Amino acid sequence: MQQIPQSIDAVQAQLAETGYVCGRALATVVFLSLKLGRPLFLEGEAGVGKTEIAKALALCLGRRLIRLQCYEGLDASSAVYEWNFPAQMIAIRTAEAQGGADRSALNAELFGKDFLIERPLLQAMRPDENGAPILLIDELDRTDEPFEAFLLEALSDFQVTIPEIGTIEAPEPPIVILTSNRTREVHDALKRRCLYHWVDYPQFDREVEILTARAPEVAETLSRQIVAFVQSLRTEDIFKKPGVAETIDWAKCLLALDVVDLSPEVISDTLGAILKYQDDIQKIQGSEAKRILDEVKSSLDAA
Repeated sequence: MQQIPQSIDAVQAQLAETGYVCGRALATVVFLSLKLGRPLFLEGEAGVGKTEIAKALALCLGRRLIRLQCYEGLDASSAVYEWNFPAQMIAIRTAEAQGGADRSALNAELFGKDFLIERPLLQAMRPDENGAPILLIDELDRTDEPFEAFLLEALSDFQVTIPEIGTIEAPEPPIVILTSNRTREVHDALKRRCLYHWVDYPQFDREVEILTARAPEVAETLSRQIVAFVQSLRTEDIFKKPGVAETIDWAKCLLALDVVDLSPEVISDTLGAILKYQDDIQKIQGSEAKRILDEVKSSLDAA
């Protein structure tokens, strides 16, 4: 287990060691979240690195990463705990077969720890020899308001209640990171409990640095072409702009194809690595891809 970084520069350096390159603004809010023990709420477009920062923190701090993937219809019981009903039924049938079972003792056994299935929120409340775990509540905007209200209470007290067992309180609050792709607005009451940061698309030099860290085998010239092309795509009128994750995926695809220089043909063949909607692919293929590439190469040559 590593100690909590004692400065903003230390946060940047330790994250960089895991391959996560971030700017000072993001490093500052991460440092404050760790220092003050406040949950960190990250919003931004998909693929800009919100989830990855939780993974990087877990690596550099040597902490366990517990991920709660949110979805429509997620409720408190699914996020906290469930009972192992098949195992309970077997225990009941075994007791009936043996005869003379004490009902109160059987009931206490059925709703004891042996039959409890711990879900992410309960797991995050448990003590860990490596220190408080990192709890990633991913894509919170996919859930509904009742779950937000429950989460608000859980994050305020860092405790959960199981009716059959009682209240379980975290001996040490977990490091909480919440993410949202902003498909809907998250309630202000929850945001007020957190430190907030909007994770934007990186500037050109920063994205080249990220790509170099995550795909070091890609030649510098090709890396700059890839980043410049992707950043140009983000200015086009397309349905889903590619994120940094797509930049990295595309670079790895081009590396696998032994590409050393971007061409309209290569771009058309591999657009599925960066664009995920057919309408966007059709719009960019062919002459449009060539136009963007020509502009990209011209600007890079001028620089």
